[in-house]
Amino acid sequence: MKGIILAGGTGSRLFPLTKLINKHLLPVGRFPMICYGIERMRKAGIQDILLIVGKSSAGLYTNFLGSGEEWGVNISYKIQESAGGIAQALNLARSFVSAQDRFVVLLGDNLFHDDLTPYVDAFNQQPSGSARVLLKHVNDPKRYGVPVFHMSQPNLIQYIEEKPKNPQSNYCVTGIYMYDSYVFEAISQIAPSARGELEITDVNNVYAKLGRLQFDILRGWWTDAGTFDSLDEAGRKLRGLKL
Repeated sequence: MKGIILAGGTGSRLFPLTKLINKHLLPVGRFPMICYGIERMRKAGIQDILLIVGKSSAGLYTNFLGSGEEWGVNISYKIQESAGGIAQALNLARSFVSAQDRFVVLLGDNLFHDDLTPYVDAFNQQPSGSARVLLKHVNDPKRYGVPVFHMSQPNLIQYIEEKPKNPQSNYCVTGIYMYDSYVFEAISQIAPSARGELEITDVNNVYAKLGRLQFDILRGWWTDAGTFDSLDEAGRKLRGLKL
């Protein structure tokens, strides 16, 4: 099992802080944000990790994290030259994974308490060419991609609605995904959205249409630390955590 952390976003909702430093390097508790995803992967036995970062901040990442030896992992880097969406960033990982590899993808601003191990184990039991996403019950599902569950097969997601006006559930799709190399075929099947980006929701809906999108529900605390309020909450929750 390999790991991919996407950390190339501009973090516009956190301006002006992110004019100074990349969002995923902002301090959360005692560590930069990026460290928590690395530690969650390491704890789940994932040692080979690819970081996809923006060109302007690549030097900051390599200076701080280096090869990953200090963190007990092996870190490689890819540069996302332009903002083209989560799926476009993920597509840069083609050379990092082989046809046989399975991997976990984290958005670098997703912070959570759960151990990934049981979810990884469940994904390893799925057939090739399928995917698994992690969900969380939230009070404001309109902000997120919201799953619509399959009526006759309760372990499957029928499709995902992106930021729906009338959500069909109070669950959101978190930025924690599990794929094998079929994901690159799925990416090739989608087109840019109205905002000109390749959307990860469209990728996941390729799997859903095929009946291959399973899920788990996070039990513990989770946030996407992309706003000032959620960043402040993450700092309070993780302040005493030792990595």
